[in-house]
Amino acid sequence: MKNTAQRCIQAVLLLLMTTLLVTNTASASDTVRYRLKWLRNASVVGDLYAEAGHLFEKAGLDVEIKPGGPERDAIRELELGHADFGVASADQVLRARVKGSPVVVIAQLFQVNPLQWMYRPENMKINSPADLKGKDIGVTFGGNDETIMRTLLAEAGLGESDIKLFSVRYDYTPFYRRKIQLWPVYRNAQGPIITAQLNKVGEQITFFNPADFGVKFVANSVVTHSRTLTEKPDLVRRFLEALLSGWQQALDPKNENEVLAILQKYDPDTPPPIQKEQLKITRELVQPQPSQAIGTIDKDAWAQTQQIMFKQKLLPQQIDLKEILKPVGTTTN
Repeated sequence: MKNTAQRCIQAVLLLLMTTLLVTNTASASDTVRYRLKWLRNASVVGDLYAEAGHLFEKAGLDVEIKPGGPERDAIRELELGHADFGVASADQVLRARVKGSPVVVIAQLFQVNPLQWMYRPENMKINSPADLKGKDIGVTFGGNDETIMRTLLAEAGLGESDIKLFSVRYDYTPFYRRKIQLWPVYRNAQGPIITAQLNKVGEQITFFNPADFGVKFVANSVVTHSRTLTEKPDLVRRFLEALLSGWQQALDPKNENEVLAILQKYDPDTPPPIQKEQLKITRELVQPQPSQAIGTIDKDAWAQTQQIMFKQKLLPQQIDLKEILKPVGTTTN
């Protein structure tokens, strides 16, 4: 009877310990809110893979990935405490820091800016920015593409009288009708879609990449609040390692079929062949050199971006980039 009672007590204690262990394990997951810059498509494929592949969970994180868009501001959400991490372009970070924002950059996702210009090679050849003379060029006035284009023109010694700048919208009709010769697009997003459309009617297009001519204007980077980096370094490390692992695996050609299935889930309106091309181009923009670690912060490109903005009076002053660029587990160029 005594042995039976002891066994019952042991069983109850074992059950209690198991329950406590499961409860503690579940509560060990840190909740994280992550605001993207773009919608769920090929441009954020690494983020999607980290989520679908349970990489965040394996790092002990419960991550809510919040879609981006033109009306979303990751930096503002960090400031208000509505997000723990986010994605922002360099110009957004620099403008915010000048105004006193505590935002810091912990990794750079794109080594090459996807914002480029498409044009018909049958009509022109661009071997240098000087070849832009006399061209009708589309820009988003007030946008990064205007900033980049004005830099290219200045370096080529071209003024307003040498070219024509045309205000663009989401309607590509002026380009389709050949009224505008160069039109800004995201190389890995609209680029493959428009290429496929024009190829169907026998037209060819190519792309003018400012980086090929020495203009590196930094695009998307992973950002957080300086307080988060200081007070929760382990959380930042675990999040970033899981995120960059997601990008590494998503861009690995051997995982292509799995990745395309994930993209179809979130972006079913884009045909798989287009997504395959978008993925290929994204791979080239995020990791142009296989030896370069994904997430590497290009300090020289950041310095050039700030100099460009300052020269064009988009920044009232220049700031110490060491206070902004805080790589975590990544290298810097």
